[in-house]
Amino acid sequence: MASLTIHSSTAVFPAHPTPTTTLSFSESDQIKPWTHSPTVYVFRSPAVPTSAVVDSLKNSLSQMLVPYYPLAGRLHWIGGGRLELHCCSAGAQLIEASSTATLDDYGDFSPTDALRELAPKVDYSTPIEELPVLLIQVTRFSCGGIVIGTGISHILVDGVSAITFINSWASIARKEKTVESIVQPFHDRSVLQPQKPLRSPRFDHREYDNPPFLLGCLDAKEERKKESIPTLLKLSKEQVEKLKKRANLNLVNRLDELPSRPYTRYETIAGHMWVCACKARSTGNNSQPTMVRVAVDVRRRLGTPIPNNFTGNSTLVAVTPMCQFDDLISQPLSYAAGKIREGTWKITDEYARSALDFLASQEDISWVRTSYHTKVKVEAPFWGNPNLSLGSWMSLPLYEADFGWGPPCYVGPATLNADGKSFIMPAPGNDGGLIIAIRLQKKHMDDFKRHFYEDL
Repeated sequence: MASLTIHSSTAVFPAHPTPTTTLSFSESDQIKPWTHSPTVYVFRSPAVPTSAVVDSLKNSLSQMLVPYYPLAGRLHWIGGGRLELHCCSAGAQLIEASSTATLDDYGDFSPTDALRELAPKVDYSTPIEELPVLLIQVTRFSCGGIVIGTGISHILVDGVSAITFINSWASIARKEKTVESIVQPFHDRSVLQPQKPLRSPRFDHREYDNPPFLLGCLDAKEERKKESIPTLLKLSKEQVEKLKKRANLNLVNRLDELPSRPYTRYETIAGHMWVCACKARSTGNNSQPTMVRVAVDVRRRLGTPIPNNFTGNSTLVAVTPMCQFDDLISQPLSYAAGKIREGTWKITDEYARSALDFLASQEDISWVRTSYHTKVKVEAPFWGNPNLSLGSWMSLPLYEADFGWGPPCYVGPATLNADGKSFIMPAPGNDGGLIIAIRLQKKHMDDFKRHFYEDL
């Protein structure tokens, strides 16, 4: 791969004065990585000079930092592994870079170490109080393409809020909208704060326990050490529909699951991935227990819905019932899809409020916080072999980020840092296809791919 050259790194400040205040985080924020989630937006050939591109991005970003002023702030530790944000207009960071490579050198844009270079690099040995919570890297290529790599501290925003910010920023850059015409963001995290006095949890929140280990192992230490690799897998609309039809041939709902409905695309694809992972990881003893971890957006599951313009993290963790490899491999796809549904449907208003109470009761929350984006060491449970952690970006409008030179040809994570982690994403073109970014142990990846495409 050709070399990457950094030309400048500039602080970008809000265009107008913004509130000076301290933003407290909810427990659903605190469990997210404080590190930066790196995402790449790939554009084939902008029709404007690079200097004009960078100037436009700087000016529009400065405007966007007025309503999104927390993204110009700085994090501070407050004890117990928790953080707060000082809204102080310290600025975001915009980095200009160039590469002698071409976009074609990156193939399908799998989240490899090479792709990670196109997202902002963060020095985590720097005190957190000095680190920008938003960094942007603009890399131009010899072929005329441009990649905008974003790094946003995950503790500030979830996927919905991050994409809303990027798409709004793009609309300002292409002069289609003004900042005043954008729906003003809602930064108040109190909508997801536990009630006072704190109540005891009403459920057994095993989603924060260690998932099952490999049979014969007392922990996941050895599995964490094993070499893993990322890949991208693509499904056409026809392949997605074929899998959905297969899953719904044997649709079975429990009596208390009302109203009855067919399995969704997510339930189907997640179930299919789980089955394929079990097949690939099987060593012959198919009594191996396994679980799947998913993130559930609670915006519409709470008794008092969260506003659409809420900018914080509105996702909580859910887990499937524990299953065995044998059941998942031998049963129809509806079995795995049904177990995915069991895990997500239980996240009701009462369950979510109980989870927030449980998290708030933890003296130190560090042991819950995961990190799939960096090599920063975390204490959280390991969701690799024999388990999976399946995220969904399926409903996010990823390809609306048109900065004035057309929509991106690809949007996705710049890295996946752990075995078992995956994102299910829409394919470009809004043609109903899907892209799956997944990282698995190297010895299992070829088998996983083979099983993934069998009978499709």
